[in-house]
Amino acid sequence: MAVADLVLGCMYFGTRTDERTAFALLDRFVEAGGTTLDTADCYAFWASDTGAGGQSEELLGRWLRARPGVREQVVLATKVGPEPVVPGDPSRVVGLAPDVVRRSFDASRERLGVDVVDVYWAHLEDRSVPLDEVVATFGGLVAEGGVRRLGISNHPTWRVERARALAAATGVEPFSLLQLTTSYVRPRPDVAVPGKDHRFGFATDETADYLTEHPELELWAYSPLVQGAYDRPDRGFPEAYDHPGTSRRLAALAKVAAEQGVAPGQVVLAWLLGGRPAARPIAGVSSVEQLDQAIAAARLELDDDQRARLDAAR
Repeated sequence: MAVADLVLGCMYFGTRTDERTAFALLDRFVEAGGTTLDTADCYAFWASDTGAGGQSEELLGRWLRARPGVREQVVLATKVGPEPVVPGDPSRVVGLAPDVVRRSFDASRERLGVDVVDVYWAHLEDRSVPLDEVVATFGGLVAEGGVRRLGISNHPTWRVERARALAAATGVEPFSLLQLTTSYVRPRPDVAVPGKDHRFGFATDETADYLTEHPELELWAYSPLVQGAYDRPDRGFPEAYDHPGTSRRLAALAKVAAEQGVAPGQVVLAWLLGGRPAARPIAGVSSVEQLDQAIAAARLELDDDQRARLDAAR
């Protein structure tokens, strides 16, 4: 495992995380060997006075301009789909219609100040648009040289497989990255988790099986630390995580963390990075101290016995 396997989440850059702090985080991440930055055109409309997104991309664009040569060192990933049609009203989002995707993509490139986006994500499902149109639109962005790789987030596995089959049949670039939320502990099935309103946003055993059968795919895990619940008793886990499996896993996690002399959340990140299949955790941090903890976690080695005990707790 290496720091390059970690993804830096830039969701609140330019809103809750001010520019000075964000620049310090970006500089530290690259200095430590990090490469991959994750944002979206809708970040963070709910934290902005405007009710519209774009602040994170704009800040990243300013950072890139202020750091000549750094563009060649980083992998830029951004997304399209959940931006509100009317600022401040998330009940209607722009979705994935071909004209919307292309218009949003051009706006993202302008905010980022780049010609090429390394990874472009379909951020959420939009069943109002035929899937073959979605596949053709995203594939066209790659064929035209504007995008290098395609990702698909918050989609059920069967839709991912169908999209990849359509891409193969039509000879366009397929989606080769998945982004879902997952962690060491999981909520009870079919129970709503506050703040997680994507019906198919959680990685499941089926996801793991699909990735095992398709090693060319890459999983990025968002919210891997469940908003700091592992290390901050004052926050705690949402009620959906209250079941016997969580208790057993937290007990196993505490033992391994004590053996390693690190925080439980750091073990979680190391467990994800070294898993089978592996998941690249997206570290959403707001201070250099938090980032340094994530960097240390990316370098943490769990021995075979520790990993087996973590895996066996259920």
